[in-house]
Amino acid sequence: MSRTQIAERYARAVFELAVEANQLAQITSQVQGFADAVAGSTELRSVLESPVVAEAARDGLIKDVAARLGTGPLALNALRMMGARRRLGLLPEVARALTRLSDDRAGVFRATVTSAKPLPEDYYQRLAVELEKRTRRKIVIERKQDPSLIAGVVTRIGDHTIDGSLKGRLAALERALLAST
Repeated sequence: MSRTQIAERYARAVFELAVEANQLAQITSQVQGFADAVAGSTELRSVLESPVVAEAARDGLIKDVAARLGTGPLALNALRMMGARRRLGLLPEVARALTRLSDDRAGVFRATVTSAKPLPEDYYQRLAVELEKRTRRKIVIERKQDPSLIAGVVTRIGDHTIDGSLKGRLAALERALLAST
């Protein structure tokens, strides 16, 4: 079984428990927060994933980090189970899959908007409103910056990409010129 399939199974199990407990948003946020903490610390990640570290020590570390992050009992139990089964290396994939399941249930699309420089807040609000009209679903915008775009924005929603960047337009012009010769 592939890593993606295993992560999907863990995410689905956590999702079902969270729905049953009516705590889906909180648990999704808590699992993502723990995954971010692990991803942000090389030392923490190496200790949690090390086969040399005793299970009791790993479990204690999970409890300690979870307490500092304000992780609730249901999310903590899921994290401890993953630790006991030596599956914490899958945590980023589990968190992504859990977020996707949570978004699907809430009818939310995530749009990634990449711009060369930070854009005004009202731009993101107008863009979200326009995208919500077109998709008929709630849109949550994740912001990224890429100075290589020069100007404009690239918007990704699922498999769809809208490239309004100067870099994209120059690349299209180059392709058109090369195709005509």
